[in-house]
Amino acid sequence: MSEPGPTRLEPPVTEEAEAFWDATRRQELVLPWCEHCQRPFWYPRPVCPTCLSPDVGWKAASGRGQVHAVSVMHRPANPTMAERVPYAVALVDLDEGVRMMANVVGAAPSEVKVGMDVAVAWEPLSDGRNLPVFAPGP
Repeated sequence: MSEPGPTRLEPPVTEEAEAFWDATRRQELVLPWCEHCQRPFWYPRPVCPTCLSPDVGWKAASGRGQVHAVSVMHRPANPTMAERVPYAVALVDLDEGVRMMANVVGAAPSEVKVGMDVAVAWEPLSDGRNLPVFAPGP
């Protein structure tokens, strides 16, 4: 008998994102932070996209934000998501000033609206990491 496959596409761990994924194991949302210009940014990379400084660290994020844009997927973008349709994919503006793309859970996809307040929630992955998703909240 074969083992069941993944129930979602699981992002790879890159060198730049290793600290992020380690924090998700503790269900902590962290952001890359430029120690030179004192700004967070997203996505993880080896230099600050604002000032190009390689002095990049990690700081905890509040996990709160607002939906900037949303799409309801009626066809899965990946076969591992087939059993989840329909689902909401949103751009979320975090209170720290960065924008992340993530699924919104805990509400019917048709109820996810631009401007909705959301908070980070966690979806377990097969290797002990947790994927940040967002749910309606304060």
